[in-house]
Amino acid sequence: MNLRVVPELSPVQAGASNGPTRVPSFHILTKPIGPICNLNCTYCFYLEKERLYPDQARWRMPDDVLEAYIRQYIDGQNVPEISFAWQGGEPTLLGVDFFRKAVALQRKYAGGKKIHNALQTNGTLLDDEWCQFLSEEDFLVGLSVDGPREMNDRYRVDKQGRDTFDDVMRGLSFLRKHATAFNTLTVVSRSNGDHPLEVYRFLKSIGSVVHQYIPLVERPADADAKRQNLDLAAPPILDGRTESPAVTDWSVRPLQYGQFLSAIFDEWVRNDVGETFVQLFDVMLGIWCGLPSSLCVFSEKCGVALAVEHNGDLYSCDHYVYPQYKLGNVLSQTLADMVASPQQRKFGGDKADTLPQYCRQCEVRFACNGECPKHRFMTTPDGQAGLNYLCAGYKHFFNHIDPLMRTMARLLQDEQPPARIMEILRLQTR
Repeated sequence: MNLRVVPELSPVQAGASNGPTRVPSFHILTKPIGPICNLNCTYCFYLEKERLYPDQARWRMPDDVLEAYIRQYIDGQNVPEISFAWQGGEPTLLGVDFFRKAVALQRKYAGGKKIHNALQTNGTLLDDEWCQFLSEEDFLVGLSVDGPREMNDRYRVDKQGRDTFDDVMRGLSFLRKHATAFNTLTVVSRSNGDHPLEVYRFLKSIGSVVHQYIPLVERPADADAKRQNLDLAAPPILDGRTESPAVTDWSVRPLQYGQFLSAIFDEWVRNDVGETFVQLFDVMLGIWCGLPSSLCVFSEKCGVALAVEHNGDLYSCDHYVYPQYKLGNVLSQTLADMVASPQQRKFGGDKADTLPQYCRQCEVRFACNGECPKHRFMTTPDGQAGLNYLCAGYKHFFNHIDPLMRTMARLLQDEQPPARIMEILRLQTR
């Protein structure tokens, strides 16, 4: 799991007049080691992707795939800055030399564009060599940690079932030693979902100034998944059919998630605006200012945040790494053409086209837009398929933050810093 940004969605015409319509930019989560990881997190939806490649002997992106991917990713986007996101599995298993090679290829094909790199890691393998390299090459590191020891170790265990908190904190010590830029990614589960302030204050205490909170929602395998030897159900097909509403025991409850976010927002908005940055709050402030969502899950349409596997296979999204969502391979097709393909355009448009009427009439649709299609397996009160599992939580959260988001949006419109909201709230409580 990782932060996913949304490039500009408007297509532009590329090439000849009868050529494919392409988007000027897109975002790809790069899986250079596929699902291979040194941990065995209970809730991880990606570990089982190993079963989709039963004949794979070596889980490492080959040199020809790496070069083709980097060249196409840079060449295929009509923007001055390109952002690479590396994850897995656990990408540090590849060793530092793999990423030295990747950076060298980026320089070779940059063509004057500025290149950014982000690496998502569980942190357990970080050491001096890793963090010196990451700092020198200006990588942004996303560190996965679910809160204090007891919350992190509830699900985040190694292959022998052992706790990982101490290993993560050791990795963090190397990040801090080398002044490596990092943020934290926290999966909000049924376990830590009742402890929002403990989680938030812990992350601040370890030096994280940028927080990502990702809701954990997974469903047990249905018949289709079992035929593919998988333990979790694939995302719903947004065609009006009813899906199973059952979720795993570790999935966060809808209202629990909304209350988790609201509690953190209440503390943040009174004390930490401008000093601690919560990805979701920043995204929402942009939306309240009338801007498009910078996070794919809240955009009206999707389809420009994809995933590439270790062998060069491109998929519609990292939550949709299933055979039916494979778009092709970088050794036989270009990334730009696959992103612009009718299959992918339909995938992105389905999010808006299949939104239930109940959602279209919702007072917070402007902020939500149905959220991630992966979570839209519930039925609306009037019986229409496609309601988001987290609907009750998002309604609670968006309505809760609305008055103060409006105030911060007005501050920005008046060319004042949003952090002034803290002064306003202090004056109101005198």
